[in-house]
Amino acid sequence: MRNTHVWKTTTEEGEKREVRAEKFGKKWRLQAKLKHDERWTYYDEPLLADLIELREVLFRKYQRKHLSFEDVAAIEKMITDRGGTWETPDEDAAGDE
Repeated sequence: MRNTHVWKTTTEEGEKREVRAEKFGKKWRLQAKLKHDERWTYYDEPLLADLIELREVLFRKYQRKHLSFEDVAAIEKMITDRGGTWETPDEDAAGDE
């Protein structure tokens, strides 16, 4: 069963960028393209920023009970394996109190 998530961002240069993340089996595949591009760029190693945004998208769907936490946890592991974090400094400080 395919599990696809799509979101749009704006680059620092002001260009619109669409990102798609698809889960097939237990593998995630991310692709992106700028508005003016005809072809999608497929990532063997997704950008860390895209993984962090995907985690946010998945977490919101999980909160609405549209997704299992297993998907959120898998992306969190991908982020931490690459040395990243999805938590903001404010969230880190709130957890220390």
